[in-house]
Amino acid sequence: MMRVLCACEESQAVTKRLRAMGIEAYSCDLLPCSGGHPEWHLRQDVREVLGHPWDMVLAFPPCTYLTVTGNRWFDVERYGDKARERHRLRDEAAAFFGLFTRLDHVPYVAIENPVGVMSTRYRKPDQIVHPWWFGDPERKATCLWLKGLPPLVATNPVEPRVIEYKNGKGTDSPWHMETMKLPPAERARARSKTFPGVADAMADQWGAWALRQRENGGA
Repeated sequence: MMRVLCACEESQAVTKRLRAMGIEAYSCDLLPCSGGHPEWHLRQDVREVLGHPWDMVLAFPPCTYLTVTGNRWFDVERYGDKARERHRLRDEAAAFFGLFTRLDHVPYVAIENPVGVMSTRYRKPDQIVHPWWFGDPERKATCLWLKGLPPLVATNPVEPRVIEYKNGKGTDSPWHMETMKLPPAERARARSKTFPGVADAMADQWGAWALRQRENGGA
């Protein structure tokens, strides 16, 4: 049976979909799972299990310090030690992201993150998708770095919802505006969750792809 690790996934959205396909998938996160299946959840540091013989790893590394949306807070001249600390945390986050780029023993790897510094620190992503490609009417540019996997194909394109700024100088996604109201910790957790349509597409398309490769004598 194919074994898949969904790294840094407490929601179990992708894990559960893969399980429904008959794939032995496990979520892994320091947080307890919120998907209702603790028997499929490895509540531990993912570095402790990355070396296991996985057939596929789908990674969702923390993006708080990697995304470009908070770049203004990295201005050392303006924010001093707070900015220096954010630079240190960004370096740590980039190093953690890098772990998933060096899984030589895993034939299929996908790393998910928003638009951020890894496009320059590592390389440009293989694909950028949005939730509205897959039935969720929101804009959220999601970068995918792929190894051995094909780009995702839009399965249910819909019109994205858009809110215009009161000053008339731009637009935003309602989802992004709504999460701004949450406390910082809750906001980070809410924004890190994978939209249902994207999660289903990852499981359905990449899971099916990997299974076909095995049937055809591939990895």
